[in-house]
Amino acid sequence: MNHLIIFAHPNPNSFTKAMVEKVIEAGDPQQTKTIVRDLYQMNFNPVLNLTELNGELATDVLQEQQYIRDADLITLIYPLWWMGFPAILKGYLDRVLTHGFAYKTDENGSVGLIHGKKMQQFINIGSNETEYQNNGFADGLNVCLVNGLFNFCGITDIEHSIFGSLYGITHEQRQGILDEVKEKTRQNLTALCS
Repeated sequence: MNHLIIFAHPNPNSFTKAMVEKVIEAGDPQQTKTIVRDLYQMNFNPVLNLTELNGELATDVLQEQQYIRDADLITLIYPLWWMGFPAILKGYLDRVLTHGFAYKTDENGSVGLIHGKKMQQFINIGSNETEYQNNGFADGLNVCLVNGLFNFCGITDIEHSIFGSLYGITHEQRQGILDEVKEKTRQNLTALCS
């Protein structure tokens, strides 16, 4: 079982990073090979340049593509900023989900090429989750960034969880969220093993 975690938050002491630790804990060390890609710690260059746009991929991009190829479960953990991914995660996806790897285009249109993967996303927002959903933002997120983007690339088995009001909750509530993240990950890994 190969588990790829892609994490985007600049603060190594953040609640978002605590989620990463819980996701790692959920994996059985004897059955799960876990790879963590901490984009800020890696100082990942998010800028897609003309050379890569023309199909000449850098070594770091080829390595990330191999991690995705090998993964059974892909976990994205990030805060939602201005209705989107942190810039470093957006740049990662721009550079890594390339034509010929993530999708192909022919006379019939575009077809996703990444198959047989399970994806889970844990998304943190500062605002109230209920208000976020009532305003339609959660639907927009799902259509564009969660299912829309990754369905286009061929990944159709996707779960996502949004956690809101993080600035105003208690320590116990935060611990409850971390327990939920760990349990969801454990369930997904168990399902993939069976």
